[in-house]
Amino acid sequence: MITKRPANERGAAGHGWLQSRHSFSFANYYDPQHMGVSALRVINDDKVMKGAGFGMHSHQDMEIISYITKGAIEHKDSMGNTELLTAGEFQLMSAGHGITHSEYNASDTEPLEFLQIWIQPDEYGIEPGYQQKRFDTQQGLQLIASPDSKDGSFKIHQNASLYRLVMDKDTQLTQRITPGRTVYLHVIHGKIMHDGVSMEAGDGATISAMTEIDIRCLKNCEALLFDLP
Repeated sequence: MITKRPANERGAAGHGWLQSRHSFSFANYYDPQHMGVSALRVINDDKVMKGAGFGMHSHQDMEIISYITKGAIEHKDSMGNTELLTAGEFQLMSAGHGITHSEYNASDTEPLEFLQIWIQPDEYGIEPGYQQKRFDTQQGLQLIASPDSKDGSFKIHQNASLYRLVMDKDTQLTQRITPGRTVYLHVIHGKIMHDGVSMEAGDGATISAMTEIDIRCLKNCEALLFDLP
């Protein structure tokens, strides 16, 4: 079964310095029909004005992934990390028993765009951790996060895996789904057709009770694929 989450039906938040679209319920946006999928709780598509950002704030017991799609982030946290992340880089913070951090647009002239993703962990109260990496872009599915850090991926404290999907126009692939697992697909840009469902930038889809999915790229594509318990 495939359940599409159209981009234009996502929650919206406008704070002047921040424009955000929420795939699932978040902050002041609440929709009981869209509370997340399995352990996946948040996908926020954030656009931050030049020089603005999120001041110091706290998290606990959440795996927080950021993917920078345009511009750069200045990151600081209570573990002593002071980092710059530029477009194409991923970050994973394991909030554990508690972490404080800030995220600012590193530019005074250019906007920042990034995806903020929250995944609920399967163990609580752990020591907080920070990971950052630029993965070499490759065609097809590329593992970004996994429970066992396979193939140089981030370690995530959940029985879940995150892949980046990059495909050229008029290419296709088939991805098998382990029985009992759920897949969530979020399109960053381009146009994808999978099993008769058309998806464009910002669209998402929950895929369950299927053994495989056939994905075809109709326009140069980038997406995130979550393999969830």
